[in-house]
Amino acid sequence: MYIPTEGTMMMDWGEHLSLAMAESVTKRYKRTQMRWHYEHGLVIHSCLLVAKAYDRSDFERWAYSMYDPMIGKDGSIATYRLGEYNLDQINAGRNLFALYAQSKEERFLMAAQLLKQQLNTQPRTLNGVFWHKEIYPWQIWLDGVYMQGPFNAQFCKESGDQAGFDDITEQVVKVYRTLRDEKTGLLYHAYDESRGQRWSDPVTGLSPHFWGRAIGWYCMAILDILDFLPTNHPKRAELVSILLSVLTAVLPYQDAGGMWYQILDKADAEGNYLETSCSAMFAYSLLKAVRTGLSTEVQFKTKALQALEGLKNTYLRKDAQGNLHLGGICSVAGLGGNPYRDGSLHYYFCEPVVEDDFKGVGPFILACLEAEQAQ
Repeated sequence: MYIPTEGTMMMDWGEHLSLAMAESVTKRYKRTQMRWHYEHGLVIHSCLLVAKAYDRSDFERWAYSMYDPMIGKDGSIATYRLGEYNLDQINAGRNLFALYAQSKEERFLMAAQLLKQQLNTQPRTLNGVFWHKEIYPWQIWLDGVYMQGPFNAQFCKESGDQAGFDDITEQVVKVYRTLRDEKTGLLYHAYDESRGQRWSDPVTGLSPHFWGRAIGWYCMAILDILDFLPTNHPKRAELVSILLSVLTAVLPYQDAGGMWYQILDKADAEGNYLETSCSAMFAYSLLKAVRTGLSTEVQFKTKALQALEGLKNTYLRKDAQGNLHLGGICSVAGLGGNPYRDGSLHYYFCEPVVEDDFKGVGPFILACLEAEQAQ
């Protein structure tokens, strides 16, 4: 397990931590390391937002350099295969719109159209929600809403596809109704409509635990979808209600130090730990809900700032060169597959905990930027 170093404790990180972290990322992340993957897309997306906020055109040039070798003149995407029907491969497409606006190169729009083509033919459960991947048939994973939703919503806005918005919002609502636990208001990680997976309850089809990052993905997905959803869309109010319900449900599980645990409701379970990515995601979501006027809850901002303090005091460090590093990040967590991931507490607690993983760094940058904008 990752152990925070002594240098992480009680430092003065300055007023523009999002900028400092983005600078550290752009220094050490080179184009040879770029992969077409959701977490790479996430951290580049976060750096592009910092670029916009602080007028850093060098970050925009860096983002272009990362995508340039990945996108062919015909809009093809290196290493991407539509036939995998993998929702994880959609999220990196979010940055294609910004790259097109910056460069006016049609290949970026053509690549976005290729990804939309996948969504147009993505297999679905009987109730109309996308399978997470073709290799995970009949399965809804909570994080899948983030992997495709914000890209899909921006594509619909850019193309004027009003019917597409109806499908996006319907899926958000159906995922909520399918995965929600009535007692706690929290959302389970996944659902198997076929009941064929060992991790799925034979009666409900649900996985057994509330994984923090999965819930964080879902909250961020709704917020980012709302950025593009028409203000008069008939489902907009329902999406806002769902978001606020989930955020309110996670608040009682926040640790006194500000962070949340890997499995939210099992703080005392042996092996559970305060996890960075979900804590940053909740901080971002709480702050953005307030900034965008979706919530007037004073505690949302207070709890979010406590989470950022917890992250900085526990897992953030600066190296001898002045670069920032963020630890305490669950490397990966999934269900099924080979070797088989059974969704037990032991499984979630035993996946590697690492430093500088983009699934934690990206949301941390986003949360810090929201905090800076709130000030």
